[in-house]
Amino acid sequence: MTESVLLFEPSLWSVIQVSDRDRLTFLHNQSTQAFRQRQPGEVCETVLVTATARILDLAIALIDQEAVWLLVSPNRQADLLQRLDRYIFFSDQVAVSDADSTLAVLTLVGDGTRSLLHTVVADALPEITESQHATLAIAGQSVQWVNYSGLRLPGSLLLVPVRGLAAVQAALQTAGAQPATAEQWELLRIQQGRPAVDRELTEDYNPLEAGLWHTLSFDKGCYIGQETIARLNTYKGVKQRLYGLELTTIPSQLPAPLSLEGEKVGVLTSAIATATGAIGLGYLRTKAGGAGLTVDCEGQPATVVNCPYLHHTYFEPESSGVPR
Repeated sequence: MTESVLLFEPSLWSVIQVSDRDRLTFLHNQSTQAFRQRQPGEVCETVLVTATARILDLAIALIDQEAVWLLVSPNRQADLLQRLDRYIFFSDQVAVSDADSTLAVLTLVGDGTRSLLHTVVADALPEITESQHATLAIAGQSVQWVNYSGLRLPGSLLLVPVRGLAAVQAALQTAGAQPATAEQWELLRIQQGRPAVDRELTEDYNPLEAGLWHTLSFDKGCYIGQETIARLNTYKGVKQRLYGLELTTIPSQLPAPLSLEGEKVGVLTSAIATATGAIGLGYLRTKAGGAGLTVDCEGQPATVVNCPYLHHTYFEPESSGVPR
């Protein structure tokens, strides 16, 4: 029997399509990740930022033969489309468009994901890493499979033609995938530490503070927000960092202040109840400490913990790559 696999509906993601000859150079210049040398079939995460490196959104990019698909937050898609379009100059051969009418994203999370996919694909499942995508045939539809759940948990993302979405969903459920709720995703993302828009991803923060070091390229040259990010890394100037928190209770409202010995040292940005107690995510002043610290949240103790998705290691030029 297939191990439990959760199936999340497309509401978690919107899709932006970036096409035409200069698409990789354009994204290289507009986001934190290196794109110029990427090849069809590759996948990476990148952050779209302002000129001062403030966060607009965290995106998953699928590079294909004729386009790049950006999986973005639904409530940021319209703003991102406008911002990206603003940076297309007369000589650029780039087209940016809303792909939600043609493509939808299904999210699978669970140890049994690969076994489940084996039962629904028409051919053998290819061997790919979480940094790659491949084409699968499911329920007569050509589906782009990403061997990555968006979390540091086993799972997959499936980019599905909208016209065949119902058929693919039905095939997955028949194979044992269990329809999941937005609340279940919220629990998983907080446990893992994946930041969300309007909570941890706002223009109040930058990608280094948000623990998104794996989305940054420090040797690709100039891009929007590069100067600020490079300076913060060079001078080790990150003043606050995103952590998980084990809470006593959920605060009355969010964001909620975090304090230490009567002094505010951070802010709780997300919280949810679990079977064993409440958990959350929040930014903590770097000088206050990190994992293991106990802070106050509305008069109750909260313990600071590390999360699998988040990393806070400065990039050293002599190292071989960005810490993950």
